[in-house]
Amino acid sequence: MAGKQIPGSEDIYLFHEGTHYYSYRLFGAHVEKKGKSKVVRFTVWAPHAREVRVVGDFNEWNGEAHLMQAVPDSGGIWSLEIPDLDEGILYKYEIHTADGRVILKADPYAFYSELRPGTASRLYNLDGYKWKDGNWRRQRGRKRSYDQPMSIYEVHLGTWKKRSREEDELLTYRELADDLVDYVVQMGYTHIELMPISEHPFDRSWGYQSTGYFAATSRFGEPKDFMYFVDRCHQRGIGVILDWVPGHFCKDAQGLRQFDGQPLYEPDDPKLAEKPEWGTLAFDFDKPEVHSFLISNAMFWMEEFHIDGIRVDAVASMLSLNFGKPEHQWTRNAQGGEENLAAIEFLKKLNTAVFGSYPHALMMAEDSTNWPMVTSPVDQGGLGFNYKWNMGWMNDMLKYMKLDPVHRKHHHNLITFSFMYAFNENYVLPLSHDEVVHGKRSILHKMPGDYWQKFANTRVLYGYMTGHPGKKLLFMGGEFGQFDEWKDLEDLDWFLLDYEMHGKMHTYNQALNTFYLQEPALWQADHEMEGFQWISPDDNEQSVVAFIRKGKKQKDDLIVVCNFTPVVHPDYRIGIPKAGAYAEVFNSDDPAYGGSGQKNSEPLISEEIPMHGFENSLSLRVPPLAAVYLKRTKLQPASPVKSGRKGKSKNA
Repeated sequence: MAGKQIPGSEDIYLFHEGTHYYSYRLFGAHVEKKGKSKVVRFTVWAPHAREVRVVGDFNEWNGEAHLMQAVPDSGGIWSLEIPDLDEGILYKYEIHTADGRVILKADPYAFYSELRPGTASRLYNLDGYKWKDGNWRRQRGRKRSYDQPMSIYEVHLGTWKKRSREEDELLTYRELADDLVDYVVQMGYTHIELMPISEHPFDRSWGYQSTGYFAATSRFGEPKDFMYFVDRCHQRGIGVILDWVPGHFCKDAQGLRQFDGQPLYEPDDPKLAEKPEWGTLAFDFDKPEVHSFLISNAMFWMEEFHIDGIRVDAVASMLSLNFGKPEHQWTRNAQGGEENLAAIEFLKKLNTAVFGSYPHALMMAEDSTNWPMVTSPVDQGGLGFNYKWNMGWMNDMLKYMKLDPVHRKHHHNLITFSFMYAFNENYVLPLSHDEVVHGKRSILHKMPGDYWQKFANTRVLYGYMTGHPGKKLLFMGGEFGQFDEWKDLEDLDWFLLDYEMHGKMHTYNQALNTFYLQEPALWQADHEMEGFQWISPDDNEQSVVAFIRKGKKQKDDLIVVCNFTPVVHPDYRIGIPKAGAYAEVFNSDDPAYGGSGQKNSEPLISEEIPMHGFENSLSLRVPPLAAVYLKRTKLQPASPVKSGRKGKSKNA
């Protein structure tokens, strides 16, 4: 990545217009050649400053000899070249404010930061890494993500696994590139989603309150070490999604808050700036320079680190001016509504810019609202994302699964309502970190019943999730039944794998992921109504649902039957679209997964008994608290089986 010389008129124009989508090449600290020697060019935007100096360990934090120059007609851009600086030196901007104060600020565009609790920026040259992921990038360009499998493993790097619990030693990016990536491949996931790795001062913010948007956190190593991690993922066939937080930033003194002594990245009006729920400040989306900063940051991760996509955090908080605010802080837009019109335009502009340069990127909205057309193109009136987290599905399913099975029949709509809107957007079904913290308990611990039933309930939840239209996401630990909720200062309880039921849960998730990858019907038409058909949505009395997932070829179609009670149904009849023999191809009640072994070992032969609107039906054994998958086989009965039975089946 080659930096440019002192900002020219075109750079300045684009930055202030809000369309400098690679502004990180302009701002920050860049090592550049000057004749036969090298200099470091520092550039910063500080329009309210009276004076700006570069200070660091190279000048004993005294900037008298390193005054930055105001670039003429630049709207507050300052720049300075300093020769003979070594990579790795620490630095900050010493800003002399209009009211006479002197404040020290980290570089908003720094590529590397001092390890916490230090707060300085560190000079770093991103050039020189030799990527080996060319094959991955070429293949990604040939495929549409919509009709490909996507099973995402959400990870917090600091607590997935530690080198030592006693010493609180974190694994490095390079160690994780072996241990974590190999594990993800082994478990059958297709993508890793990383909770924010941009530099942040407080571990327990999990990265969601950043001070260094362009700096991969120094907790795990250098930026090129993170490049190695992404490279390794791609070489093993794993995509990388980065959580990204454009809605707000933390108030720490070295960060963006009142960067040049006055509100700059945040709105002037405290009612608009404050995010009281999180103790943070909102970005000012009315400022085009903020657009240049944030959009170029999204571009930065994709261009310099080959990130495959970003999950945009807390979109709901961006869409509404009054999200999470007490009534006395409410404001209205110019049209009298609560919508943040500037933020809406920013999101459209962001997605247009990203897809203009990276057409195969994944742009995912974490949005808990019912805002329409989130995943529709901007030119069709949408926000322009290509995926949205299905928070409604998640809330309904977890509310349902917490119920004692005896009461589930009264809340059957919780597991069927999501199909009413499943194709309105391109959805990801998330069971994320947000659902297993702050006293909410782990997925396994949410489940009712005795020890065995807790695991069975978790298995049927995952089995139903796999069958439900939409891409999949599971937070780390959920795959082996972490019993405690996520402990954000400790690593996962890997010792649980020594216990039989946790080990079998681990085996189950590996097998379920592998099954998902092998069955096109589960992902080829995820976002199309043609890819789904109900068989039985309304058997609330027995808390059973049955439906069909369809691939592009009829031979790939799957029948999914889920039983949400601990009752075995030895003769459960369902209608089928085509007569013939059906084999059980997956059963969450398999003893290998900790189940009771209620299986359909022999092919199931259809009968000419009308059921559920179909002319033919078949009877199967439905295990307790389990998901069963059936597939039509080539085996055919010698002659059609006819029955003289009339009327409804006992489960009709």
